[in-house]
Amino acid sequence: MVSQGDRVVDERTLNVTSIFQKTGDHAVLDHAADSDEEILTALGYKQEFKRDFSIWSSFSVSFSILGLLPSVASTLGYNLAYSGPAGSVWGWVVAAILIQFVAFAMAELCSSMPTAGGLYYAAAVLAPEGWGPLLSWITGWSNFVGLCTGPCSVNFALSAMILTAVQIGNSDYVMETFHVYLLLVALLVFEGFLTMNSTKFIGNLNKIGTVVNLVVLVIFIVWMPAGSINRPKTNPNSIVWTSEGIVNGTEWPTGFAFLMGFLSVIWTMSGYDAPFHLSEECSNANVASPRAIVMTAQMGLYLGWAIILVIAYTVKNVQDVVAGQYGQPMGSLCLQVLGPKAGLAMFSLNIFAQFFVGQGITVASSRVVYAYSRDGALPGSRWLKKVNKHTRTPVNAVWFVVAIGCVLGTLMFASPIAIGAVFSIGAIAQYIAFIIPIALKLFVVGDRFRPGPWNLGRYSKPVGAIACCWVALIIPVLCFPSVRGHDLTKLTMNYTCLIYGGTMSLALLWYAVDARKWFKGPKINVEHLVNGNVLEDRSDSVDHVQEKGVEKS
Repeated sequence: MVSQGDRVVDERTLNVTSIFQKTGDHAVLDHAADSDEEILTALGYKQEFKRDFSIWSSFSVSFSILGLLPSVASTLGYNLAYSGPAGSVWGWVVAAILIQFVAFAMAELCSSMPTAGGLYYAAAVLAPEGWGPLLSWITGWSNFVGLCTGPCSVNFALSAMILTAVQIGNSDYVMETFHVYLLLVALLVFEGFLTMNSTKFIGNLNKIGTVVNLVVLVIFIVWMPAGSINRPKTNPNSIVWTSEGIVNGTEWPTGFAFLMGFLSVIWTMSGYDAPFHLSEECSNANVASPRAIVMTAQMGLYLGWAIILVIAYTVKNVQDVVAGQYGQPMGSLCLQVLGPKAGLAMFSLNIFAQFFVGQGITVASSRVVYAYSRDGALPGSRWLKKVNKHTRTPVNAVWFVVAIGCVLGTLMFASPIAIGAVFSIGAIAQYIAFIIPIALKLFVVGDRFRPGPWNLGRYSKPVGAIACCWVALIIPVLCFPSVRGHDLTKLTMNYTCLIYGGTMSLALLWYAVDARKWFKGPKINVEHLVNGNVLEDRSDSVDHVQEKGVEKS
C-alpha cells in the first residue's frame, strides 16, 4: 500500500509524452521533488545527476560542439572543393535553413520528453504498437554511431591541424601518419580526464569554450578581409554570388556537386541535439533544453554563413587551398590570404577553438552511452551505466567513448578516404537518428503526442514534413564518391555506406538473433509504480491517493 506522504505522478498534468502511456502505469514519489524531478519520474527514470546546467550551460556545450570556425575548417575540403566559393555560399544558406526545420521539430520532442535518452526514448514512445523496441534500437544505435564517431573525427582534424602548424613553422618537419594517431590518442585521453569531472565543472569549461569560439570567430571575420596581403583584398561579387564562382570539383553534374557540398554544413550543424541528452542535468529542462537546441541551430545558420562569406570573398586560388602542400585547407587558406606569420597565427587560434569542440562532443557522447546503457542497449551496459558517486557523472561511459575514438582512429592507416568517411558517417548517422522520431510523430502517433510547454502549435506538422523531406533527400547524396568511372578506385571510394551500413547491420543482426528476446525499449527504473486505473477518475489523482491506498508493483 502507498504510505503516508507517497503521491502518484500523473504524467497527463505535466505535459509529457511518457512510456507510461503504453504500460498503463504511473509513478509514485515518496519524497518531496521539484518540477524537473517530477517530470523525469513521469517519464520513468530516477533523478541521478545533479541539475547544475542552466539554459546557457546547455547552449554552451552544444555551441562548443558546433565550433563553427573549426568545424568549417575541418570540412572546407568538401564544400569549397565540390562547388567553389559561390556554391559554398548558397549551399550554406539552403542547407542551414532546411536544418532549422529539423532543429525545431527536435526541440518540440525535447520539451515533451526531456530525458538523456532523447531521440531513442522518443522513438520507443511514439512507435506503433509492437514496433517500439525495434525502432528505438535503430534510433539509439544510429545516434550512438553518429555521436561516438564525433570525438574521433574532431580530434583527427585537430591533430592534423596541430602538426600542420608545426610543419608550417618548421619546414624540416615531415608529418607521418603515426604522429597524427599518437596525438589523436593524447587529445582523446586529455579530454576524457576533463569530461569525467562534475557537471558544474563541465558547464563552466564549456562556457569558456563558447567564449573562445565566438572570439576566434570574430577575429577571423574581421582579420581575413582586413589583413589580406592580396590585391585586391577581396573577390568581386560575381565570384561570391553568381555562377561565375561555382567551381565543380567532382565528376558529377554541377547541381549534384552543389548537393554534395552540403556535407560541410550538415557535419558542422549536427551537434545541436546535445541539450536533449543533457536535459537530466539541466534545470527547467522542458523549456531550457529546447530553447538551447533552437539557439544553437540559429547561431549556426547566421554565424556559419558569415564565416563562409569571408572565405568566399578572400580565397584567391581554390585549388591551392583544397589541394595544397600541407593537406589542410584552412591552413592553406590562412597562408594564402594573410601571409606566413599572420596566417599561422590565425590558424593557431582556430586550433585552440577546435579543442573545445572535441571536449564538448565527448560530453554529449558519454551521456548517450549512459542513457542507452541504462536501458541495456549496449554491450557492457551494467558497467557503462554506473554513475560515479563523487562526481555524479557517467565516468565509465566517458572512457568507453575515448576508447572508441582510439580504435576508429586506426582507420587513418588504411587511407585518407577511410578516415574521411568518419565525417560522413557522423552526419548520416545523426540525421537518421534525428528524423525517425520526427517522422513517427508526423505520420504515426496522432493525438497521443502531448506537446510540452515549448511547442510549434499548428506549425508542428508542416515543420516535421519539411524536415523529413530534407533528410530523405540528403542522406543518399552524402554516400556518393566525388569521382566515377575509371577514376573510382579503392582509394577514392566513399566508404560511408560500408562503415555505417556494416555497423548498423551488425546491430540489427544482434537484435534479430538475440536482443529482440530481452530488449523492450526504455527500462522504467523508478521504484514505485501503481496500476494505471488509479488515475482514470480525476478524483483519484495526487490529492486523493493517500486516502484510497494504492498497491505498489
